[in-house]
Amino acid sequence: MQNLTVGDVLERYGDRLALELVAGASGLSNNLASSDVHRPGLVLAGFVGLFTYDRAQVLGNSEMLYLAGLDSEKRRLVLETVCQFDIPCIVITDGNDVLPMMRELAESNAIPLLTTSCSTTKFSHLLAFYLDDIFAPSTSQHGTLVDVYGIGLLFIGPSGIGKSEIALDLVERGHRLVTDDIVFVSRKMQGILVGTSSETTREHMEIRGVGIINVRNMFGVRAVRLQKRVEVVVKLVEWDESAMYDRVGLAETTASILDVEIPMTTVPIYPGKNITVIAEAIALNYQLRIQGFNTARDFSQRLLERIEEKAQSKVSMRDDVE
Repeated sequence: MQNLTVGDVLERYGDRLALELVAGASGLSNNLASSDVHRPGLVLAGFVGLFTYDRAQVLGNSEMLYLAGLDSEKRRLVLETVCQFDIPCIVITDGNDVLPMMRELAESNAIPLLTTSCSTTKFSHLLAFYLDDIFAPSTSQHGTLVDVYGIGLLFIGPSGIGKSEIALDLVERGHRLVTDDIVFVSRKMQGILVGTSSETTREHMEIRGVGIINVRNMFGVRAVRLQKRVEVVVKLVEWDESAMYDRVGLAETTASILDVEIPMTTVPIYPGKNITVIAEAIALNYQLRIQGFNTARDFSQRLLERIEEKAQSKVSMRDDVE
């Protein structure tokens, strides 16, 4: 998560959110702690026990109508109560007029006072949409992320095992590279993991023996994309004759990234094995599972039914003989 000030928001998203600074410019360095906003209705009524003051405070039609209905002394007391907290900023929505008393208190307490013509609901949704990327938990993962048939496959494994070469082969077959070597993963709402690359390495790959290549220049604009949801982890390991590998697909293993569990498939590597086709099969099989088809489970069920039929047939034959 990055540090974000009110001034940063005003500079980056001021035009999109129709924001205008009307007072409290000395507080533009105040930090925002969340992309969420707070409507201090209960605080205006005098209850401050659960006041989440570290967020942008939004005053909409209801709050402004309530303040306008108070006498001057009561209004000052209410606003002074609000401004005694370390509030990052106050935003007045719906194009409401700013009370002179609010300008005065915003200046004296170094609290940026902003206005917008957006409705409260629209402003809240847009602010959350723009800032979610900044406040989302993130991490970096050594690996290669490729969009295969619309499924984000994250290839992981030790250096030199062939992650980049597999990705290059997939790109040559029409799939899309997201990032090679280092994958920056962030957790969005509802546990969705999104991977992207750094600006430095974007669209580039390192192929041992060849060097750095530009995938976009070599294969065209459709061979790359800026980001993709991470949906399946493909773990590449050296072939070990003594190891036990899943041959049916009933054992469902997962990898944990940012406390989110996602499906993981372990693929042993040995000379001559076509990992590219296997990667495509993994992506297609995942698509089938999303649609409710589980080939391994259906095959196992059919096999058990067949065994049961044969067992019943033997019992029936024995009864006939007796």
